[in-house]
Amino acid sequence: MLFLATNLAILIVLGVILNITGANRFLTPQGLDIQTLLVFSAIIGFGGAFLSLLISKWVAKFTTKARVIDPQSPGNAREAWLVQTVHQFADRAEIGHPEVAIYDGPPNAFATGAFKNNALVAVSTGLLESMTEEEVAAVLGHEVAHIANGDMVTLTLIQGVLNTFVVFFARIVGYFVDRVILKNDRGLGIGYFAAVIISEIIFGILASIIVAWFSRQREFRADAGSAKLMQAREPMIKALARLGNLTPGELPRSFEASGISGGKGIGALFATHPPIEQRIAALQSM
Repeated sequence: MLFLATNLAILIVLGVILNITGANRFLTPQGLDIQTLLVFSAIIGFGGAFLSLLISKWVAKFTTKARVIDPQSPGNAREAWLVQTVHQFADRAEIGHPEVAIYDGPPNAFATGAFKNNALVAVSTGLLESMTEEEVAAVLGHEVAHIANGDMVTLTLIQGVLNTFVVFFARIVGYFVDRVILKNDRGLGIGYFAAVIISEIIFGILASIIVAWFSRQREFRADAGSAKLMQAREPMIKALARLGNLTPGELPRSFEASGISGGKGIGALFATHPPIEQRIAALQSM
């Protein structure tokens, strides 16, 4: 819900700003200029997606109250091991060293950030207390693989394309309601704005189903990436098996797609992660 609210809020705010500045020139005396509307929609759609990506690290730290470990002076041996392990995986994956953080909560972990060389990997205290060192390392490898695979950018591009069509069709629906149903022929009436906002919410929810499907495919790649970084698939299998017997901590939707374990969402269509059984089977078949 946080992901949907953030994404839709940015779309609506950008739309209002462009309307106030007179950028909504897709409405002509002859009706809608489809080409101009598509360009308008792309600016809002990709702008909203990339703004969400650029603030993803800040949102992650603020929402989970994660504490970033100073790599030069970690607080204890466990923190030093976490930083060293993440940095070793990053070197093997040929990316910059991510920030490493710990946050209080049930078992989970996530990676986020707009750039491969300036990302964040965070693990919960619940995960550290519930898993062996080998299993935690596998989880860290999974998150580093997300960064190396460019999953955050990939999903942002997909979200941008979907946002574009959400904005595009929402305004077509708004125009239809305003002109055809309410028969308003003087500018844009209240029916247009109300229909656009309602349509953006509905279409945005439907678009999230597609984003969730892509996210599930990336999870299999991140699991395989962890096995490659550790040069063995067993640690990741063990970590998933143990996680299957735990209650994973819920992550905000804005970065849940890069976590080790996502919630079920509103039905399987909205799940950002495949069932753990399927992920284990995929690793065993490698």
